[in-house]
Amino acid sequence: MLKGAIFDFDGTLFESMFIWDTAGEVYLRSIGTEPDENLQKVLKPMSLLQSATYIRDKYAIPLTVEEIMNGINRTVEDFYFHTVQPKEGVADFLEQMKKQGVKICIATATDRYQVEAALKRCCMEHFFSEIFTCTDVGHGKDEPVIFRKAMDYLGTTRANTVVFEDTYHAAKTAKEDGFVTVAVYDSHEEKQKELQALSDFYFENYTETDTFWKFAYGL
Repeated sequence: MLKGAIFDFDGTLFESMFIWDTAGEVYLRSIGTEPDENLQKVLKPMSLLQSATYIRDKYAIPLTVEEIMNGINRTVEDFYFHTVQPKEGVADFLEQMKKQGVKICIATATDRYQVEAALKRCCMEHFFSEIFTCTDVGHGKDEPVIFRKAMDYLGTTRANTVVFEDTYHAAKTAKEDGFVTVAVYDSHEEKQKELQALSDFYFENYTETDTFWKFAYGL
């Protein structure tokens, strides 16, 4: 039976992937530097810290990594504070989890204050006992560290903990580390077929949850 759930934020809980798909490019142009055409794909699997380090080194930006991180954050923070919305049906689904006694936390590459702002504005902060960020743990989702720390915090095991992810690279990391993985459809993930084949369960949306609970009861 399902005991713990670890949710990614962008593209999994909230409709926010597009802002991160373009944040690096928008930031570079704001400081007068034209980004490479493939920058979006290069930065996609990276945490904010990794992205800022890459941008500094690749484009020889005469700023500290922290200054670049702050610049990228300014590019997107208004979106989190005032605009971004949760995926359809996700609040009701989280409420179902709470009623079932499932412990829930977030594991995300996005900075904590932005996630907290979006959750608070949408009255969803009460669903989550903790927020783990790649920056805080010092590792991106190309490594399983953040998932392990989240599971340890929940006090659950791999056998009864589910990782919800919308991106192939993150789901693959969790799956290869022995976690049960649930893929959540988001239009910004190009590897949908690979993601669906990799994962233990595939969520097209949160409006029809009966089949998920049949799956969860079998854990």
